[in-house]
Amino acid sequence: MSSPPAKRQRTEDAPPTRSSTWRSDGNVVLQAGNTQYRVHWSVLALHSPVFHDMHGLPQPAEQATVEGCPVVELPDDPQDVEHLLTALYTPTFLSQEKISFSAVAALVRLGKKYEFKDLFDSVVGRLASEIPMTLQAYDAMEGEYLAIESYLGLNLDILILASENNLFTILPCVYFFATDELFEGITRTDGTTVCLPPSLLRKCIVAQQNLVLKQSQLDYTFGWAFDGVFDGCMAKVKCMEARTEFLGHFLPSGFYGFLEPSHIKFYGFCSSCAGYAKKRLIAGRQKLWDELPDVFGLPPWNELKNEY
Repeated sequence: MSSPPAKRQRTEDAPPTRSSTWRSDGNVVLQAGNTQYRVHWSVLALHSPVFHDMHGLPQPAEQATVEGCPVVELPDDPQDVEHLLTALYTPTFLSQEKISFSAVAALVRLGKKYEFKDLFDSVVGRLASEIPMTLQAYDAMEGEYLAIESYLGLNLDILILASENNLFTILPCVYFFATDELFEGITRTDGTTVCLPPSLLRKCIVAQQNLVLKQSQLDYTFGWAFDGVFDGCMAKVKCMEARTEFLGHFLPSGFYGFLEPSHIKFYGFCSSCAGYAKKRLIAGRQKLWDELPDVFGLPPWNELKNEY
């Protein structure tokens, strides 16, 4: 009679796996999921008040050990812990020109949770260098992330991270970036799909509608085009046709509230109307930018602060 097939070993019963972060002279073993990391209390305590205090607590007699080192279990994602320890033990890690978003997200989450302030500040600063907080910085954007490895869906991932961790200073613009990627989600390079949770999706949809409405109001980007003929106009028929063409090109297409003033020259306005339109457009897009946080239910730009 044949023996019954052996049962597959459950993941939680499998022996822990050693991470590549395994310091032979370490004196504490961190465990996240089924992965263990041998490191030094002194390194953790130097950078984190939470681990500093944890090290000072009396250890229970029955605490598990590995090679004489106490095992401290963490309820965190193993990949996040790997990124955290890599940043702590590899001095050049955060000085790289670009790092992965998964590393940025890990250091935001664990940096905030365990108070690794230097690591937290470093990656939040990296995010802030990519996300404009002024209209001038928005205009100067190159169109691609320079300090974070880019991929399809990155804007949505940043929005989710910033929202979950109260990174308020970058929220207005990442909300704005996300409005173009709302409904179907975005398929990342690895084949997974990032979708906004319902609360963020709802906020983005309402804000998108408000932005489209605002851009045509009197003091905003396109308000000047509804004013009628400018008093100094030198070619009334031609300029009225130019206004009609201009509005017909942009307004049915959605939101263009931050349209650059240089577009005015392509529509055949006389020099007086072109100057007037450019001046009004510059003022209108700045007004819209100033009000961007409010559109997403946030405080004014100068009151936005990240929570740590």
